[in-house]
Parts: sequence; structure tokens; C-alpha cells
Amino acid sequence: MGRRQTPVPAWEGLKVIHPNAAGLDIGSEEIWAAVAPAAAPAAVSKFGTFTPDLHTLADWLAACGVDTVAMESTGVYWIPVYEILEARGFQVYVVNACHLKNVPGRKSDIQDCQWIQGLHSVGLLRGSFRPAAEIVALRAYLRHRAALLEYRAAHIQHMQKALQQMNVQLTQVLTDITGVTGLAIIRAIVAGERNPQQLAALRQRNCKQNEETIAKALTGNYRREHLFALQQALALYDFYTEQVQDCDVEIAHQFANLKPIADELPPLPPPAKADSHSKNGPNYDARTLLYQLTGVDLLAIPGLNASTVQTIIAEVGPNLEAFPTEKEFCSWLGLAPHNDISGGKRLRSRTLKTHNRAGQAFRMAAHAAAKTPRSVFGAFYRRMKGRLGAKQALVATAHKMARAFYFVLKHRVPFHDLGGDEYERIANEREQKNLQKRAAKLGMVLVPAT
Repeated sequence: MGRRQTPVPAWEGLKVIHPNAAGLDIGSEEIWAAVAPAAAPAAVSKFGTFTPDLHTLADWLAACGVDTVAMESTGVYWIPVYEILEARGFQVYVVNACHLKNVPGRKSDIQDCQWIQGLHSVGLLRGSFRPAAEIVALRAYLRHRAALLEYRAAHIQHMQKALQQMNVQLTQVLTDITGVTGLAIIRAIVAGERNPQQLAALRQRNCKQNEETIAKALTGNYRREHLFALQQALALYDFYTEQVQDCDVEIAHQFANLKPIADELPPLPPPAKADSHSKNGPNYDARTLLYQLTGVDLLAIPGLNASTVQTIIAEVGPNLEAFPTEKEFCSWLGLAPHNDISGGKRLRSRTLKTHNRAGQAFRMAAHAAAKTPRSVFGAFYRRMKGRLGAKQALVATAHKMARAFYFVLKHRVPFHDLGGDEYERIANEREQKNLQKRAAKLGMVLVPAT
């Protein structure tokens, strides 16, 4: 007697989840749009990229009964399309281009938009995360500010190169040539001063090197072409510094436009750590503005400063509604390990490459926290460094900081630092218990050394 066959239900195919979906293939000069064949006589249409053309596109989609639109994140071309369609009431999905290219073929724009429309109609596309409109505006300001700092950094290197070509070894006697002493000396050189003793007299009291050493380093071979390059680099440095200050004014104004989390908040406690006085830090009271926006002092977390916290908040938003759990949050940041599992075995584990700015901010914060001798994250980094190495320990520390950041912001609770000594004590107790369990499993007893 044969085995009884269990009836297998027939596969019904992919079900249409978004019947009124549209797909857009966006380029620099034209946009191809596709809707369901039953929605319009011509299911595919081409539009220009001028603003009137975008409004015409929105009118055509509304006439076709479309309520949701999917598009690729192609450069920055999708941004005006997204904003206009979102303002017209469409539910817009910005899709990662890698999610659309797994199947070969479709070498034309017409086929591309139809493929996007088909995938979106059956629910196979997932929109990228994008915060609220007012947070997007804050994010744009902060990204522009970061770009200005990068442009200014290039001109700092130009000043260093011009000084080296004149054999003015200012970088050997000063940690930062754009500090108070360094800029005073450079401005004096550009103004025409060549006497090393007069230049060394501009030294501030907190400089480690004495005037004699600085004067010796400033005895250079001043040539006209290198002095001209130094003058140009200094002027460009000052220009970008002014632009950064103007950008800070706009950022503070945008912070003021954001709605506070509550009408009345408890007074902000004194800072838990000393101010680093970074020259790249904001010129406004970012700690107070962030506290009013989030309701919790995120700068109390070791390793995080005003610049990193406002970058993270501008990227993820002040409420983390898009991330139900801390695992999803860390995965989006690119800090969670990606495991390749086959046959129930983990083949390899790694973090995926990403350009997530919030994840980069946590990595920078982990690098700063690793240098703190008494914080819990510093102790964790040193413990992981002995097991994994410096590179992986840095990512593990950033992952741990991101989980703490998520918990503090999600539940609106103040951060409490256990301290490095307490963390080491708890870790040692946990390790002793594990060793005792392993010894008991082998029929042995763990005896402490005399």
C-alpha cells in the first residue's frame, strides 16, 4: 500500500496589492511613467523635467486614478519629483536601484518604468526611509555645513603645503595651525612680517613649545610664489569660515521652527562632561535645542557631542517611529552584523558597506569613546579589541552606542554611565560564572589561585 499523498494547493501567483500603482524612470531630461494597462489608453507616457512638466505628470497620474508611485533614487533628479508628487497627495516610494536590477534585461526607459510599476503593484518594492519634511530641511542644512567644512579642510592643506615649501615648520611646533596662535602667525606672515622673534611673540600661553623653538621653526625661505599661494589659501579659509557661520544661523533658525516635544520640560541638567571646544562645533546652543526637540539629553552619552547628535537626529528624526526595534535601527545604520546562513550553519558574518551618515556619526563617536578611560564604552572597546582587533572592536562599540542611543531616545530616559570599573567588575563576574558552569559540566571544581 503506497503512502498517502498530501494534496498540494496550486500556486495562485503574485497578488496585486497596489492596483492603482505607477512606476517612474527618472532621467536628467525626461521622465517615463507607467500605469496599469486598464487605467489609461496609453499606459506609458513621457514627460519633461521642467517644473510645469512635473505638474503635468501629477495631473496625468491623478487622471489615471493613481494613488501610489514608485521611483528609483537616481542621483538628485528624484528630489523635485518626490516633493511635488508628495504635495499633491500621492504616496511616493523611493526605491533602492539595487533592488530593481536583479533580473537582467529591460534595456530601455519604457521597459524600466513598466518593470517598476509591475513590481510595485504586487508589493515587491520597499520604500527608503525619509524623515518628516521639517527634519529633511534641517538635514539639508547640516549636510551643506558638513560639505563646507570639507571644502575648508582642503585649503588648510594648501596653507600647510605653502609653509612647507618655504620651510616654515609651523606644523612641528603647533598641533593645529588654524588655532589662535597658528592663524595669528599666518596672518602676520601674509601681512609682511618676516622676523622669527616677532612671529614667535604671537604665541599663546597654553602652547607647549617655547618662543625660542617656535622662532627657530619660523626661520624660512620666503619666496613670492609661495607667499601668494599662502595668501590665497588663507582668504579661502576665511571665506568658508564665514559661510559656516552663516549656515549656523540658518540651522538655529530651523531648530526654532521645529515643534518642541512638550510645552514644559524639566530644566536641563548640568553637562555630564566637559565641553571639548571644537572649532568645527556649532556656534549656537545645540544642546538646549536638541533637548527641547527630543526631551532627553543625548549629549550625556559618552563619545557623542553636539555635532554628532544633531547629525544623527537630522538623519533619523526625533522619535524613531520608523524603527520598531533597536535591531532594525542598527541594521539600517549598517552597524549590525549580516550573517550568511546555509543549512543551519553560519558561513560568515560581516557588516555591509553603506554610506549611511548616521552610522558614520556613531563610528566617529565610538572612536572618541574608545579614548575615554572611565566610561563604559571605553572599557567595552578595550575588551573587544583584545578579542576582535581594533577595526571590528570599533564597529562593535558603535553598535553598542547605537543601541543605548535608541533606548534613551525611544523611552525618554536619562543615560546613566556605569563607568569603566563597574563594567569590568560585572564582566569578570559573568566570566567566572561561565567558567564555573563549564567546570561543573566536566565534573571539576574551580578553585581560586592563592
